[in-house]
This record gives sequence, C-alpha cells and structure tokens, in this order.
Amino acid sequence: MKWTDVLDIAIALEDAHPDADNVNLRYTDLHAWVCALPDFDDDPQKSNEKILEAIQMAWIDERD
Repeated sequence: MKWTDVLDIAIALEDAHPDADNVNLRYTDLHAWVCALPDFDDDPQKSNEKILEAIQMAWIDERD
C-alpha cells in the first residue's frame, strides 16, 4: 500500500485497531499506525496533513 491507497489503509487500520477512537485521533499516532501496517510500503516522509485527514475520514466511514 502507498499513501494514496486511502481506502485500503482505512480498512487495514480498522482490522488492526478496531477499538481505537478514530474520531479523536492524533495525526502522529495515525501516521505511526499506517507505517506499521504489514502491507504498507511507502516513504513515511511522503505523508502530509491532507493525506492523513483523508485516511481518517475513510476510516470513520468504514466503521459506520
């Protein structure tokens, strides 16, 4: 997965952290969790607030 695979990342995060409060989540934690996903293979420095926000929104939608 790359940073642009927002939906795939959101699904993987839901599987990895089903009890996490994904609404009140710090972006530093989100960034670390994405980088720790087993299928994630991208440069950690290529993320930004816009990408992390998109991942968070997709994760919230995925849970609903």
